[in-house]
Amino acid sequence: MKNIKYLLLLLSTCTFAQVGIGTANPLKDLHIAGTTSTIRIEKLNSVNSSALNDGVKLAPVYVDKDGELTLYPSNYASGGGVPGSVAPLNFLINIGNFIPDGPNYNGIVLNNDLTTTTAGMQLISVPFNAPQNALIEVKYGITVVVSDVDMIASPLGSPLDDRSARTFEVYFCIDLNNDGLDATELSKQYGNKGQAVASSIQGIMGYPYMNAHGYANIPAGNHSLKFFAKTTDGTSKYTSVGFGGDLDYLKIRLYN
Repeated sequence: MKNIKYLLLLLSTCTFAQVGIGTANPLKDLHIAGTTSTIRIEKLNSVNSSALNDGVKLAPVYVDKDGELTLYPSNYASGGGVPGSVAPLNFLINIGNFIPDGPNYNGIVLNNDLTTTTAGMQLISVPFNAPQNALIEVKYGITVVVSDVDMIASPLGSPLDDRSARTFEVYFCIDLNNDGLDATELSKQYGNKGQAVASSIQGIMGYPYMNAHGYANIPAGNHSLKFFAKTTDGTSKYTSVGFGGDLDYLKIRLYN
C-alpha cells in the first residue's frame, strides 16, 4: 500500500512538473534556456519530409489543429492532391504607415510648378532580405492629398478650384543587392497605380486612397524597394501632391 502511495505521488509530480533544459528554474512546461539554444525535429528534415523540405530552401513550419508542428498545412494539397502544389509563403515585411506622415500630415510632397506639366521623384527606399531565390508579392496602400499651392511652403495647402484635372501615380522598382538602381532595374516598374482628380469652382481637400500590388522573381540576398511618384497637370497649372500623409501600409510576401 505504501508503494502505491509513493507511485501515485511520483506520477502526480511528473504530471504537473515543468521541464527545464539549461535552467534549473523553468517558467513554462518546457523551457529551453540559453542564447544559442536550438531545437531539432528529425521528422521535419529533408530526409523524412523530402517532398516539402529539399534541404536547400527554408521550409515553413505550420501548427495543425492538434497543436503539432508540420510542413503540411491543412489545404496544402488543394491544387490537385499533390504535396507542394500550393506554394508555402512567409511574410518578409509587414509595415503600417511606411511613409512618414510629416509634421503637417502631408507626407512626402511632390511639386509640379507652373513651368512644367509633369514632375516625378523617389518617395522612399525600403530595405529587405530574401533568405532564398523566390517569387515575392508586394502589396501597398498610400494616402494622397492634392493642393494647387506648394504644401512645403504652405503646409495647409489650398483646394483645387480651377476646373482642371490632375493625375498622380505611384510605382516601385527593385534594387537588387541594395547597391543603387542601374538602368535595367530602373526600367522595370512594378505595382503601377494611377488616379486622377478634377476640380469644380469650389474644391475641398481630403485623402484619396490608392493601393496596388506587383510580383517579381528575386535572388537571395539584401535588396530594397524604391517607391516613385509622378504627377501631371495642365499648362500653367500648379500641383502639389503629398504622398503618405495619413495611414498607409506595405507588405512583402515570399513564395518559396
